Amino acid sequence: MNLCKFPRRGYVQHPTPIEFLPNFSKALGNKVNVYIKRDDLLPGCAGGNKTRKLDFSIADALEKGADTIITCGAVQSNHARLTLAWCVKEGLECHLVLEERVKGSYKPEASGNNFLYKLLGVAGITVAPGGSPMLEEMEKTANALRANGKKPYIIPGGASNATGALGYVACAQETVEQLFHSKLDIHTIVTPSGSAGTHAGIVTGMYGTGAGIPVLGMNVSRPKKTQEDLVHKLVKETAALCGVNADIPASAVTCFDDYVGAGYSIPTDSMVEAVKLLARTEAILLDPVYTGKAMAGFIDQVRKGAFPAGSNLLFLHTGGSPALYAYLETFE
Repeated sequence: MNLCKFPRRGYVQHPTPIEFLPNFSKALGNKVNVYIKRDDLLPGCAGGNKTRKLDFSIADALEKGADTIITCGAVQSNHARLTLAWCVKEGLECHLVLEERVKGSYKPEASGNNFLYKLLGVAGITVAPGGSPMLEEMEKTANALRANGKKPYIIPGGASNATGALGYVACAQETVEQLFHSKLDIHTIVTPSGSAGTHAGIVTGMYGTGAGIPVLGMNVSRPKKTQEDLVHKLVKETAALCGVNADIPASAVTCFDDYVGAGYSIPTDSMVEAVKLLARTEAILLDPVYTGKAMAGFIDQVRKGAFPAGSNLLFLHTGGSPALYAYLETFE
């Protein structure tokens, strides 16, 4: 496995911290020792996991001569925010295609990421109905831009293809190195599992490094089997791209769909509890769509005794806190 052969922009200059959460662990009854990998502190406007993926994706776009980036996401997409932010830094035009997964949820005047799209100077926003074929919707935008002489490059939602997932293969390498130097033996890593790139990259990287640390994905949208198949497919594609010779089995991908609630981005009581608990014990902000629901699942699994007593567990904080400000009524 050699990531040096792939172009990247160097957005990630330093490892993100791994922090012990003593107050949070105590609030969970001191059954386990909870650590958190702070990818919410990555560079980029308001931080978040997509910076790692975009490090590779935008490098690929520039190498292919693109002057414009098109990507998609939900109406409060963290990925859209960070893609736009790095386009600003790179001097690239950026167009967003937003999927209104919950009917009526797109509000041009909304706070959160939607406000930041405008503040950062997005070149164009197209809103598509929930369930739309998003690649086709982005191709429509690309064709219109080509007709005007632009050279667009499409980044899929979440930058979740094999190129983007390399960012989390690199994160796995980084994490294993940190654990070695801190003499910390982690039993399990827990991550939000959405567009699949982060989850797939971490799994691939754990195999590529030989670390063998299990990774559990907490779904934020799809049913368990659907998500596991999606992640495993991307694991195989990513492993082939970066040269991981191991045949990574489907059993390496485990997802939970118990914490999605009524659907993607729709608040749940357990999400609200999780966001409040981490804020009030460790002053760390989660988001209501991804990390809040993932942490709700993490908390429930700890309470159910799913992990050995006294084990060290690592939660991957993928960021997204700007979305909190679009959910004020949920928390008030």
